[in-house]
Amino acid sequence: MTAHITIRGARLHNLKNVSLTIPKNQLVVLTGVSGSGKSTLGFDILLKEGQRQYLESLGLVTFGLAKPPVDVLAGLSPTVSVDQRLANNSPRSTVGTSTEVYTYLRVLFARLGHRPCPTCGRDVAPWANATTANWEGEAGADDEALAPESTFPCPHCGAPVPEIGMAHFSFNKPEGACPTCTGLGSIHQANLALLVEEKKSIAEGAVAGWGRIHIEYHSTILKAAAAHYGFALDLSLPVQAYTQVQRDLLFYGVASPLFRRHFPGVEPPATVRQGRFEGVATNLLRRYADRIQDAAYRDKIDEFLVSGTCPDCGGTRLRPESRAVTVRGQTLIDLSRLPLDELGAWLEALPSALSPDERLIAQPILADLEARIARLVEAGAGYLSLERASPSLSAGEARRLRLASLLGSALSGVLYVFDEPTIGLHQRDTHRLIALLRRLRDLGNTVLVIEHDLETIAAADYLVDFGPGAGKHGGQVVATGSPAHVAAQPGSLTGAYLAGRAAIPVPAARRTPGARVLIVRGARHHNLQDLTARIPLGLLVAVTGVSGSGKSSLVFDIVDRALRQRLYRAGDPPGEHDAIEGWEHLDRVITIDQEPIGRVPRSNAATYSDTFTPIREAFAATPDARRLGLSARHFSFNVHGGRCERCEGAGVLTVSMHFLPGVEVRCPACRGRRFTGETLAVRYRDHDIAQVLDLTVEEALALFRDVPAARSRLQMLSDVGLGYLQLGQPATTLSGGEAQRVKLAKELGRRSAGRTLYLLDEPTTGLHPADVARLLEVLQRLVAAGNSVIVVEHNLELIKTADWVIDLGPEGGAAGGRLIAEGTPEQIALVPGSFTGQSLKDLVRP
Repeated sequence: MTAHITIRGARLHNLKNVSLTIPKNQLVVLTGVSGSGKSTLGFDILLKEGQRQYLESLGLVTFGLAKPPVDVLAGLSPTVSVDQRLANNSPRSTVGTSTEVYTYLRVLFARLGHRPCPTCGRDVAPWANATTANWEGEAGADDEALAPESTFPCPHCGAPVPEIGMAHFSFNKPEGACPTCTGLGSIHQANLALLVEEKKSIAEGAVAGWGRIHIEYHSTILKAAAAHYGFALDLSLPVQAYTQVQRDLLFYGVASPLFRRHFPGVEPPATVRQGRFEGVATNLLRRYADRIQDAAYRDKIDEFLVSGTCPDCGGTRLRPESRAVTVRGQTLIDLSRLPLDELGAWLEALPSALSPDERLIAQPILADLEARIARLVEAGAGYLSLERASPSLSAGEARRLRLASLLGSALSGVLYVFDEPTIGLHQRDTHRLIALLRRLRDLGNTVLVIEHDLETIAAADYLVDFGPGAGKHGGQVVATGSPAHVAAQPGSLTGAYLAGRAAIPVPAARRTPGARVLIVRGARHHNLQDLTARIPLGLLVAVTGVSGSGKSSLVFDIVDRALRQRLYRAGDPPGEHDAIEGWEHLDRVITIDQEPIGRVPRSNAATYSDTFTPIREAFAATPDARRLGLSARHFSFNVHGGRCERCEGAGVLTVSMHFLPGVEVRCPACRGRRFTGETLAVRYRDHDIAQVLDLTVEEALALFRDVPAARSRLQMLSDVGLGYLQLGQPATTLSGGEAQRVKLAKELGRRSAGRTLYLLDEPTTGLHPADVARLLEVLQRLVAAGNSVIVVEHNLELIKTADWVIDLGPEGGAAGGRLIAEGTPEQIALVPGSFTGQSLKDLVRP
């Protein structure tokens, strides 16, 4: 068995004929400035080729995995990846369901659960239906529900008691889900203020999304409905002048209880033509429910919805009968709300409280449960609770759950590829992560980590530094070897930061808080414990603390949502708090998170940031375009006109493989160039529009230097560290950090009156220390213009340059949610109970 992975002549993307030997069974870190080629080697070559070779060895077809442009690639092992993308974005997924801890708890409650008799109310032990409940068969089928009519007599009163099984504790099964919210824990209502502009009439476009054709169509149905029920309806009146009957018809429709209460003895019209109007609010909610799994569609209509806790289950998702079942006095809801480390302690103490027969049943369940929870706690997720929704997890939290599952596999001989596993981790938690990575290595695996965190880089067995720059200036191996060896190399930028030769300077003077301040009083959302925080405006403020201490809850769930509700009438209610003072100092709030900027490959950095519009206009202004009668729309691949209609501007065609994933092949009509020959004949400074999409931001900046609108937008993308990014790179391939910086560049291109609050979620994600320095220049520029910037951040290089720091803790989960310290970085470094302060001591002078 070879001891190395050998790469010769790798030429994918910006890699320049890279040849490299990577030792196996070691912790190997790939680092370098953003865009230097790390991910190309780690994911696009090693990961995909490892997967392709493994599948081929099993005799499986690998249409979707083309061999990368490499001369030699030898010594690969089967590969497993842990990237930055969330595994499950469904609102029905939770920490409990995704880790299977909740599944094991459902088995436990089905076996040992006590419940009150529905007739006499006395306790019914689990043994009462032991003779009829097919426990073993049910567990093997994992959720095979018992027949609804299956009952057994209550041992106290003899009344029939329904049998229960695993399905009765699942909020994703009809047997267990709350009937009101169908197991979601929340209900959605239409935001009527945004859905209908009541000062307008229907004919004037009062209903959002109704064009002229929709208005004519629905007006006919509304008039027919009014005639059916015998009341007048003047559609030329503003909606605010409608009677209650007319409003209920428009909003809720003829079949709704709210409308039918006015005509209890009248049956609704049988057909749409006769007046069976659904109602604008009812229609919106039906479409949302029908496409609940479609994330892109949910995002599209979310702004018209108001979400609230289900009034019947109180957000617990389960039926009343399921919520009443207990094991040693605790309901499944009680256990789902505990942090995982506390749940582990409760399960550890459970056997001593059980009878010998109960212990016999519980032993195999508890063994698996305790092992799973121990791995989750070890991975740094001990503060999470089972009820936490998967979509609310940060990329770092989702990755830690994935890491915990890997620790349980005990595989050896595997190549693990991690993409920035320290994202979302406080410095105190980084050493724990490093220990886990080493444990995977010690099992006989090769652990390959793409990382910018200096502590993780310094802990590597072997280091590969890419550079020297980004994009076309990168793609080379600058240095390899131990961290100490790389630190001694004069040509390595990473080595300079490791050795301390390069560093982000601490500001000579910091801005001081003034009269403008945002005060959050009584914050109690999630684990925040009646917190009151003073956030000075007009400064660069860093909100930090250990993982799970409540940073995101404070900044995004409370401040962001409350200000959006106040300034924009947004529908999402803020997290629980008493009040926010000082909002009158702000005109706008801009949130720049790490959500994807597009869910389809057609979206890219150029289109999202509005950079492509002035570029198309520049092409349309050329003499050739005028001669051919081509306008700016002909240079868009998203609309008819100049695009290739065979592939509809995608450049590729998707071939269905029936039971296999679809395969993309180059369009034979345009040969992957997206546009018609006529459109491609137009050139701007010797470049056609397809060639422009292949340029990097930096290259396009030089090409369009005489187009002010394009130059300014491209400069913003370059300023935030994206000079290496191709203009046409699909948005679906961008990392979370890259997507966030594209959003930041777009906002920087807009004019600001100086009363804007910017909220950023870990903006240093994916950035080399050298790129962090550039990002800081951009953030300081925003503050200098009179704006306020709040960043939720763990990166000490950013925290040490902030004007003000708010440190939450002292731990994650239930032990967090408190204000530990606030002040300048120098003041934070003097606070004895602050983990952030301890880390800052070596970076600032207290």
